[in-house]
Amino acid sequence: MFGAASWLRPEDWDDPLYGPVNVLDFRELARKKLDPMAWDYLDGGSEDEVALRDSREAFSRLILRPRMLVDTHKIDLGLELFGRKLDYPIILDPAGGKNCFFKGGEVEVAKAAASAKALHITNGGIDDLVESGKGPTAWWQVTTGGQLRNKQTMRAFTQRLEDQGCSGICFTVDIMHVSQRERDIRNKLERSWCETGLPLRDADGKMPPAKNPWRVGIYPSRPNPLPTWRTVEELRGVTKLPVILKGILIGEDGERAVKHGASAVIVSSHGSRQQDHVGATIEALPEVVEAVNGRIPVLVDGGFRRGTDILKGLALGATAICIARPYLYGLATFGQRGVERVLQLLKTELALNMGLAGVPNLAAIDRSLVRWRNEGTRR
Repeated sequence: MFGAASWLRPEDWDDPLYGPVNVLDFRELARKKLDPMAWDYLDGGSEDEVALRDSREAFSRLILRPRMLVDTHKIDLGLELFGRKLDYPIILDPAGGKNCFFKGGEVEVAKAAASAKALHITNGGIDDLVESGKGPTAWWQVTTGGQLRNKQTMRAFTQRLEDQGCSGICFTVDIMHVSQRERDIRNKLERSWCETGLPLRDADGKMPPAKNPWRVGIYPSRPNPLPTWRTVEELRGVTKLPVILKGILIGEDGERAVKHGASAVIVSSHGSRQQDHVGATIEALPEVVEAVNGRIPVLVDGGFRRGTDILKGLALGATAICIARPYLYGLATFGQRGVERVLQLLKTELALNMGLAGVPNLAAIDRSLVRWRNEGTRR
């Protein structure tokens, strides 16, 4: 799709895929198409959803400072990450529950990543596609720590990934406890449905009773000790693959990530679905970038919906931007084609806004390109 001409052929004019003109249009289509329970799972956050609202509203407080009379007749979005060349700085974040939105969703997303030449951070389940040679050329495997309980399980996990040609290990560090997602609790969502897909409603429009619905008022506990910074060191010691820590929100943890051997960090609040009241990731990004000080790449996700959002994240020091909900909107409405189209729209929006801002390539983007509203120019 990315290699096609920028204009549509007459035979494509009536294709509903090309009706949405931006990510938010895809969002509205997804909302209308999905079961309300699936929509709440996709769209919701934790507790009061303050951080979820902040994740979008913060972008309106960050203002672009465009530069005029710069030759931008050619726009280059290319970058290099861990020795691998990427065509553009947009990465597909991991996201659970894809089968609630589209059958075989993880594989559909992997196919889209392969077609669109995007880096895919996968939850798993794409082994057959990878082995067939039709999977994404660059992919990172997510772990939430279950495979990292001891060096034996670590070695088995990392050896399998290395044998499969995995490009990196993304250790999600902010999901050690089950958060209170009140939309899902009120809906009596069965958490296993997030992976198997929702059951069919009956003739009266009711879901079958959940055997183990998401509940409130359960005191947090885990049967085994949770991962620590020592776990990061041990993981670093058993693999040559890049180890990326996802869920960093403060500069101090950015510094610790460098100290304990992380290859990169992703500034992330898990889509505002874990701890509430943490603000927007775009607000947390500058202090993490400052703490890391160029020693490892800093990526970011959370609330990115437009090319201008991506440009602002890059200006604040992110190496690349990760997205989840935007491509899930596309997945829910059109499957693989929808994911590709969302990537295409974001890619072209970014390129257009780079041209308008006077930055012909990623190297030309720096902190002087943005300022916070009412705070003057912050360099």
